[in-house]
Parts: sequence; C-alpha cells; structure tokens
Amino acid sequence: MTDVHAGRIVVIGVGNEYRHDDGVAAAVLAELSAGGLAADRLALCDGEPTRLMELWEGADLAVVVDAVRTGPGEPGRIHLLAADSDHVLADPPADEGRAGGTHSLGLGHGVALAAVLDRLPRELRIVAVEGADFSVGEGLSRAVAEAVPRAAAEVRRAVDEHRPEAGRGACAF
Repeated sequence: MTDVHAGRIVVIGVGNEYRHDDGVAAAVLAELSAGGLAADRLALCDGEPTRLMELWEGADLAVVVDAVRTGPGEPGRIHLLAADSDHVLADPPADEGRAGGTHSLGLGHGVALAAVLDRLPRELRIVAVEGADFSVGEGLSRAVAEAVPRAAAEVRRAVDEHRPEAGRGACAF
C-alpha cells in the first residue's frame, strides 16, 4: 500500500500581520511564495493548536516560522529548533492577565499537545525570529525586516535537505 502523504512538505507561518513583528511569518511566506518553493502547502495560521495540527496532518516535514519574545534578546536573531514526540518545546505558562483557552497557548504548547495526541508530523522544524515590537500596528521593526531573507533561506534549506527516505534520527537543526 502506498502512503499518499509520503514526502509531503508543509510550511506554516504563525503570527499576526497587525501586531508589528508578529507579522514576520507572513513576510517570510510572501518571500518564499514569490521565489517558488518545493513545498506542498504554504499557510498562515494564528497558532491555535488544533489549526496547526490540521495544517501539518500527514506531513512528512512541517516547517513552522514564528516570531518569539526573548526579553532582553536580540531582535532579528534566528533560532532553529527541531521537535518530535520525544523532544517537545515548552512555553512558559500564559500570563495571568490573558484570557484562558487555547488562544493563550503558544507554539510550544501546541507542539506538546500534538505530541500527546500523536498528531505531530514525522519531522517538525521551527524557524523562530526574535521580535522587538508586538504592539498593534503594521510593519516590521528594522532588525526583524532584515531577518526575513535569512529566515526564508533557513526554510529553503530545511526543505532542500529533507529526504523522505532519510533516517528520522538525525536533524540538521
């Protein structure tokens, strides 16, 4: 029997274009789309865990691009991470002032939930860009805008290096 998802690659941007640097994923997806990318799907998502799981369902490789806060950090710095059911990410608990429910969960919580539900893609890579300004408004800060081509290059590298027949034990990140 043939696996219809064999080799399926998805790239998911997580963020909100109307919260300044949280829009970095949309900018990276726009650059990837304009330059062409050997992926089966490019999608922008708000990061809600069930939507993430739907987008990467059955994927052999999912690459997620997201903005992160690292206070005091270095805006524009790129972090490359890999996750699987044995090595999941963990976000700090949601701030007490935030509303409850899945909207207060971050990407790390979504990955952890997907791992528990056995709904992770075979391989998950994360390209996280440190942001500076997450206030309401459009446009990226200068440092984050300058990081967009580098983040897009990391996504391209992950897609280009991916081989469905390769072993799953080693990750380039």
